[in-house]
Amino acid sequence: MDGVPAAAALKAVTLTHVRYRRGDSLGHFLAWVSLIPVFISLGGFVSNFIFRRELQGVFFAFGLLLSQVLNELTKSSIQQSRPSAMCAVLEVCDSHGWPSSHSQYMFFFASYFTLLCLLNGAGVSSPRSRHLLALLPWPAAFLTLYSRVYLGYHTVAQVIAGATLGMVLGAAWFWIVNTMLVYYFPAIEESAIGRFLYIKDSSHIPDVLKFEYDNARAARKKLAID
Repeated sequence: MDGVPAAAALKAVTLTHVRYRRGDSLGHFLAWVSLIPVFISLGGFVSNFIFRRELQGVFFAFGLLLSQVLNELTKSSIQQSRPSAMCAVLEVCDSHGWPSSHSQYMFFFASYFTLLCLLNGAGVSSPRSRHLLALLPWPAAFLTLYSRVYLGYHTVAQVIAGATLGMVLGAAWFWIVNTMLVYYFPAIEESAIGRFLYIKDSSHIPDVLKFEYDNARAARKKLAID
């Protein structure tokens, strides 16, 4: 048919175009697991900025973006192929697999989030709650790593490389943000764009939930009195 491109000329966006074997319940589950980075980016960081406007969240997201840019540059330089047994079926033979971007994303996220909980408190005062929060992202990180091998998108070496690079970059970026960039947070808060967008930093408040709860109650009581 005129004007219709051949099937071989079509290309899928591999980040969201995740395939699994028909009838494979575990594969179906892991296909959704491998989309966790998309959910974190669109649901987590976007909603965090809309409703929280926290500088720590903004720099966290920026670090993840830098990590993924570095991942693409590394892939383009190394140009290691994906597993040959599945790449044609998955339509990813024209892309590179080392290091795994999904694994790098999730282990960057888990590394940064854990350090944020343990060293900065993540706005929670209870040590027990901090430790529980710190563990939260790791099951999803390891499931994502496993899913990329199980579904045939990566070799074991490729996901291990991605996970290792993600952890190193996550820890390094946390150190940069919280020992160097944090000193610029007050200036960003007081800048014209900071005030216009209501951007703030609450990392100095031990228990953000209690702080906001107490202030919200006090404001409601004052409104009722007035």
